[in-house]
Amino acid sequence: MSIDSIISFESAAIFHDDHLVLSDVNFEVGKNEFIYLIGKVGSGKTSLIKTINAEIPLKQGFATVADFKIENIKRHQIPQLRRKLGIVFQDFQLLIDRSVYENLKFVLGATGWTNKKDIDKRIEEVLTKVGLEFQGHKMPHQLSGGEQQRVVIARSLLNDPEIILADEPTGNLDPETSEQIMQILIEIQSAGRAVVMATHNYNLLKKYPARTLKCEGGKLNEVQDDIPMELLM
Repeated sequence: MSIDSIISFESAAIFHDDHLVLSDVNFEVGKNEFIYLIGKVGSGKTSLIKTINAEIPLKQGFATVADFKIENIKRHQIPQLRRKLGIVFQDFQLLIDRSVYENLKFVLGATGWTNKKDIDKRIEEVLTKVGLEFQGHKMPHQLSGGEQQRVVIARSLLNDPEIILADEPTGNLDPETSEQIMQILIEIQSAGRAVVMATHNYNLLKKYPARTLKCEGGKLNEVQDDIPMELLM
């Protein structure tokens, strides 16, 4: 692992249940790098993301994520790792029975925050970052899809993570809203975090070029030329 890397995989095998989906995986992500992860449905993108956050165990090979050795990570270390990661889901996964503020407060409480003033300040900070500073009182169903995704991004930033893992964050959004979400993610990366984004969105790939890793045929390779649209579908 190079000195500037925040994620490093070496000779790794990625599984979904007991099914091998990617073999001989070797890549690094820099501490403030933006990486696209592309490939057809079922090619291993989500399984790789779940291995990075230790949701799927790494059975073969070696990996370091935010200074944690993933191949032999202990159960009690997994929450410590995840405090260094922010996760952005395609389907939001907000708690629908509580307000935006209460959604964010729940995460902070679950990760050890107890002081109400500190909690209120942090929630205000992350909502301001995503342009929702006056929306904390609203329920998720009162927000548009794009606003809900902004809340998810705000949630991912609560514990000041070193890495953002975004799994199809624009998959359920219209093109204009997708661009707004993309610009927020780029701002997050520009502030010094690594962003790994799985996507099928060809237009975003073309408009916002970045280093791209491709899952195809059970392998992970870096894309060195133009990306054909059919590779994403």
